[in-house]
Amino acid sequence: MALLEVSSLSVSYGRVAALADVSLTVREGEIVTVLGANGAGKSTLLKAILGAVPVKGGGITFADIDLTRAAPHKRMAQGLVLVPEGRRILISLTVEENLLLGAHMRTDTGAVRGEMNAIYDRFSNLAERRHMPASCLSGGEQQMLAIGRAMMARPRLMMLDEPSLGLSPLFVSKLFDLIRELNAGGLSVLLVEQNTGKALKVAHAATVLELGRVTMAGEPAALAADPRLQAAYLGGGSAPAH
Repeated sequence: MALLEVSSLSVSYGRVAALADVSLTVREGEIVTVLGANGAGKSTLLKAILGAVPVKGGGITFADIDLTRAAPHKRMAQGLVLVPEGRRILISLTVEENLLLGAHMRTDTGAVRGEMNAIYDRFSNLAERRHMPASCLSGGEQQMLAIGRAMMARPRLMMLDEPSLGLSPLFVSKLFDLIRELNAGGLSVLLVEQNTGKALKVAHAATVLELGRVTMAGEPAALAADPRLQAAYLGGGSAPAH
């Protein structure tokens, strides 16, 4: 069953077309990855799905609800959550305060506390620093905090924008293990990722954007074997930096 349906989506910044006739589907329980070079329109796609940029044409349906013109908070209330590039945590707030921001639309206080404790169980480094400012965390720990904050919103679909960017190889491996683990627990994921090799290994489906248009889409194994993708993104084992 399709959870997210993006149909012929177009977005423009002034006279510049950022996305042109982009379509993709994320089914329940899937990880779908979006690949492409810098400027391909990947981040714009996620922002358009969240409602952070206006669309010029096309449609966005989530859980059979047309969200094309809905405000971002309405989309979040349906279970759409974005972990943005650069993490965007508030480093002056404590780890716990950052997590609570993820639950700001919820009223079930008891369940919020229980889910926060579950996040602390999952991320022991965050538990140890829960009352310390987020500035004390490493880049990898800040990424885990950003994902934990998103989990506090009880997402049905988590969108991740370049989550491995700037992380050490150890934390990159931990990150992809976490994405697999969350997906195994029932979470659907839309992943924009510059590490093409790892993204294709974890995904159920993949779409490639070039200059705002879909140029390839399909099974990750088939795309990984395609000479065009290998030449563009897999020559050194990962894509160029975003």
